Amino acid sequence: MGSIHNTQFFKVPQENKLEVSQVLEQVYVALTEKGYNPINQMVGYILSGDPTYITSHKSARSLIMKVERDEILEELMRTYIDAKLK
Repeated sequence: MGSIHNTQFFKVPQENKLEVSQVLEQVYVALTEKGYNPINQMVGYILSGDPTYITSHKSARSLIMKVERDEILEELMRTYIDAKLK
């Protein structure tokens, strides 16, 4: 046991943060598997902020809620510009 005069450190391990693109891919797969139109559902979520547009299948709803909607829009714009305009 350590001395009462020394401060002990406790480090909480951080969960691995997924990239926005990974979140979108996993949500897309979950929506497709459940028979939804993933584009329509994700647009509904981005515009409204209502998580019920996203299925809870494969924890897609809780996963997408970990990412800010503006981060999703930034990723979509970046990908579109890289693919179409550069």
